[in-house]
Amino acid sequence: MKRSLTLAILLALSFAPTARAASEADYKAAYAAAETASKEAAGMRNQWTVTVSALAAAKKAGDGGDFDRAVSAAKEAEALAKASIVQATSEKEAWKAMEIR
Repeated sequence: MKRSLTLAILLALSFAPTARAASEADYKAAYAAAETASKEAAGMRNQWTVTVSALAAAKKAGDGGDFDRAVSAAKEAEALAKASIVQATSEKEAWKAMEIR
């Protein structure tokens, strides 16, 4: 029983997807997407400072050749920028409900 369980676990692990290292192209694509979202947020006058920090961290890691960290930071920056866009969009009308009448 133990042997078949061990064999099943090893077989399952062999089919598990393997992580691959990010390339410079992956970094550039992720950074471009994050930068676009960040510019959109800035255009709405709702760019978060943490987004700018994450973009700077992505650039620094990319310049240093650490593309895994650069892609991760760029994706974080993109998520933050998109969240700030959602916030700006929802609050564009939501403030009216809180207005004292």
